[in-house]
Amino acid sequence: MARILVVDDEESVCQMLRDLLEAEGYEVLVAFHAAKALEYLAGEEEIDAMLVDIRMPDIDGLELFSRVRETHSFPVIVMTAYGTTDTAIEAMKLGAFDYVLKPFNIEELLLTVKKAVEVSRMAEELKALRQELAGKVPGERFEQLIGRSLAMQEVYKQIGRFAETDYTVLIVGETGTGKELVAGAIHRNSKRRDGPFIRINCAAIPENLWESELFGYEKGAFTGAVNRKLGKFELANQGTLFLDEISEIPLPVQAKLLRVLQEKEFDRVGGTKTIKVDARIIAATNRDLSQMVCEGTFRADLYYRLNVVTIQVPPLRERKEDIPLLAKHFIQQAAANLKKTVQDVAPEARDLLMAYDWPGNVRELRNVCERAVVLARGPLVTPEDLPATLQPDFQNGQSGHGWRGQTLHEILSDVERSVILRALREYNYNRTRTAKALGISRRTLYAKIKELGLEGLLPVEDE
Repeated sequence: MARILVVDDEESVCQMLRDLLEAEGYEVLVAFHAAKALEYLAGEEEIDAMLVDIRMPDIDGLELFSRVRETHSFPVIVMTAYGTTDTAIEAMKLGAFDYVLKPFNIEELLLTVKKAVEVSRMAEELKALRQELAGKVPGERFEQLIGRSLAMQEVYKQIGRFAETDYTVLIVGETGTGKELVAGAIHRNSKRRDGPFIRINCAAIPENLWESELFGYEKGAFTGAVNRKLGKFELANQGTLFLDEISEIPLPVQAKLLRVLQEKEFDRVGGTKTIKVDARIIAATNRDLSQMVCEGTFRADLYYRLNVVTIQVPPLRERKEDIPLLAKHFIQQAAANLKKTVQDVAPEARDLLMAYDWPGNVRELRNVCERAVVLARGPLVTPEDLPATLQPDFQNGQSGHGWRGQTLHEILSDVERSVILRALREYNYNRTRTAKALGISRRTLYAKIKELGLEGLLPVEDE
């Protein structure tokens, strides 16, 4: 049973909310002032969500919210009268889950509470899963969905909402934003959570192997087919099939994929028996599929079939308030792997992280943090531990970098890395156009990408 903490100085409001929420099956704790709420929070009660009034005599709701955020991460819903919505919006910017207006629209209030509890439960399940994976795979990195920004709160809401359904979901976002993490979160919070989660990188499969990968093949279907092989659809039965980089599927294969989505059946290569399949489809792309439809490189009917509901994952530059939280997580993770005592970022280094544009998004931030932990000599990452591309002189376009104990090769590599990343993003990761813009050959660009360790930050070949 989910536990809700209601904080309001009006006893009649608290009683009404208690009756309403208990009738919906929630356990309700009531506090008539902020001090009592803080007492609950200091105790052993597990809170799933909190409803707090903005206007209270001792400590106002905004200050209470700030105190709660220092020690707790559960969703907070702000209650406000019509004339004080500006304060509620300010709370949203600081990370509040949502706000509701007084007098209450009961249906809207209950829906907001339900969504908040879903997000809270999802966070707990993700935490448990991370701990489980950490126990099974010691020392291995496990990326997480992290962020309290308004943009990420919206993503969490959508995950909670769409996980309840069996709709096809299209996840859109730049490379490195965490689209696969979103797909995994949807699966783990759906009724299919006990089924398989099968990922297929659409950009990494040669065109002649597509049917075999998706649908499998029978023994003797072609030279070398010495045994029957199950395809990804069959492996994902009763679970979820995640089609990453969906834009890279060749047109002839798109037609066959459409048939499976429509008919829920397929034939193995070389087989005569039609196989029924029950798999949820989640697709992801860093490209504009509607534009590809206009260009004739993506089927319109497949696009409409995939684009039932969409989640837009924001780039890191649009949720910079999450950078300190992400950086601390990546630093502590890397420090644990390296058995170092680095714990966080010094204020001066944090300012540099906040000022940078992050063309490689969260993935690039993680790489920078891991590198910084290797270089760090104390408990905090300092500006000297960060790449030259994050330094103020480079950001301001000045030629001097201020020597910080790096070799000339390291400084030049940092500069090259940033310039190439920005150019690739400008030309939608098209290697040919990027090389031409930079005035180098395509072969040289490939060599630089490999030399500078950029392969993990980029989508697979997109031409």
